[in-house]
Amino acid sequence: MAVSTTSAPITYATRVDKVGARYQFTRALRIAVVVLYATISLIPVFWMVTAAFKSRPDVVAIPPKVFFTPTIEGFISLLTKRVLLPPGMMEEYKQRTDLNFAERIMAERGQRITGPSQYGQRLLNSVIVASASTVLSVLLGVLAAYAFSRFNVPGKGDLLFFILSTRMLPPVVVTIPIFLMYQQLRLYDTHLGLILLYTVFNLSFAVWLLKGFIDEIPREYEEAALVDGYSRLQAFRKVVLPQAITGIAATFVFCLIFAWNEYAFALMLTSERARTAPPSIPTVLGTGGIEWSAIAAGTLGFLVPVIIVTFALRDYLLRGVTFGALRK
Repeated sequence: MAVSTTSAPITYATRVDKVGARYQFTRALRIAVVVLYATISLIPVFWMVTAAFKSRPDVVAIPPKVFFTPTIEGFISLLTKRVLLPPGMMEEYKQRTDLNFAERIMAERGQRITGPSQYGQRLLNSVIVASASTVLSVLLGVLAAYAFSRFNVPGKGDLLFFILSTRMLPPVVVTIPIFLMYQQLRLYDTHLGLILLYTVFNLSFAVWLLKGFIDEIPREYEEAALVDGYSRLQAFRKVVLPQAITGIAATFVFCLIFAWNEYAFALMLTSERARTAPPSIPTVLGTGGIEWSAIAAGTLGFLVPVIIVTFALRDYLLRGVTFGALRK
């Protein structure tokens, strides 16, 4: 005897519910992966921030301390020069009533502050070199990208590849020739030397990125402006630039990050006067050993300015990463 079975018909609402449940699960999985990746990536940053506020015994403690009493002695060590005093002289030094807050903190470690360190000047050098080279790179990059995008430049493809090839070159390959050339031109250990070098290396990236943005701007807008009596320069300034502001801001952030973080050229082509912060932070040895809290404090102080700029322009930065994927 045959038994007939019938299944409930799959309705449209059932299919929609299944698709919705699958979408919610996929979305939750993606969020979990992103959160996990972000957490793992931020662990070194968290460790650096906590180390900057640890005392010297806490920062070298084994096992590492997660809970500790915060102190700013790492920042004081970073910004000052100090000497060790014998126990007898140290006790006499502690009895003085004219010691300020920083001097009293370092006196507890048996050290006397003798003056400011060079970190402030090195950080200022980074600001000068990075900001000047970034502005020059973006300014020249906008002009070059507009020319490549709008005009029939002879050998355009070869020129663009040549410009891009300069970005592929490892810095260590050209450091010695540039060092010898800078010695002859008296550009060694100067702000101008680093600004010119960073501008050249950033220019190729700026041209390629900005060309992509300008290519997305319809030519008809400029043609309409030219018909209305605008000159080519006026059309570029009043039509192209306002629409390319997103790309300009994104390019500015990328070039600034490269110039701010660059290490090899700053190490090889400077010594004292124009040395920037990246090659200076690892040399913080302190008095009587490596000052890990001072190194962490210097890294944190170096990281904060570029984080502020990046967050201020984060919307443009996201557009710079995804340009070409969506067209408006």
